[in-house]
Amino acid sequence: MNPIRVATVFTHRRPSETGPAIEALLSVARDAGAVLRFDPEETIKHRLDPGPGLELDAPVRPEVDICFALGGDGTILNALRMYAGTGVPVFAVNYGEIGFLATVEREQVDEGLRRAFAGDYEVLALPGIRVSGGGGSWLAMNDVSIHRQPGKRVADLAYAVGPDEIGRVRCDGLVIATPAGSTGYNLANGGPVMAWGVEGIAVSFIAPHSLTARALVVAPADVLSVHNRSREEPVDVNVDGRPLFVLEPGIEIGARFVGGQGTLAQLPGSTFYARLREKFGRLATAP
Repeated sequence: MNPIRVATVFTHRRPSETGPAIEALLSVARDAGAVLRFDPEETIKHRLDPGPGLELDAPVRPEVDICFALGGDGTILNALRMYAGTGVPVFAVNYGEIGFLATVEREQVDEGLRRAFAGDYEVLALPGIRVSGGGGSWLAMNDVSIHRQPGKRVADLAYAVGPDEIGRVRCDGLVIATPAGSTGYNLANGGPVMAWGVEGIAVSFIAPHSLTARALVVAPADVLSVHNRSREEPVDVNVDGRPLFVLEPGIEIGARFVGGQGTLAQLPGSTFYARLREKFGRLATAP
């Protein structure tokens, strides 16, 4: 990897947890002669003062060598979306619960940062989902979820691939996931786990009121559409866990696989299957 000269830093909402890591990052970056960029939110969050090797209140820009994300999967996903399509790798330290996308755990932060600045990491291209509807178009790195609204009747959702309607399900909602996102909400629904490198998107249902609703993997070249068939009930649409818009009755959204959107840093020798065992095997045996 090329030497790191300029890096962006994102952290999660609890600065007391990531403060020591910021200090370690500043030390390693100064030793390497690199500049760290913090946007206005990060500058205020960590009460940073001007100093050598720092660019404070700096707008996010693509002309950096790496992005450090210190947080959980939400922080990591935000960084991946910010740098989608740029090739800037996201080196993530897990300060969340599962942190499936994290490069290293918080206990490894010092070693992980030194390895990052030494270029001792590999990059993995991650696909996304381009969702259109509600008057716009958005990119999801993990998943697009459709939920019935609190206090409303169950959702009535029809789904189709191209011109062919596949089914119509009364349910609490539906999740469309990338391979990276297949181990999240989709997995909780009993949807298929898709290894990194698999192309396609998974569709699974939240509490379906049906004995025949089955999860589906849609081929990468096909366009999935989801139609709100309810006569009265709107449903909420979220991207990577963030509220996006309301899908009114009779309206549909489209979703399609898009390759090579995010660039995730990982340590040499790291594999999807080892990560799957470590993250979910550990949770299964925790007291």
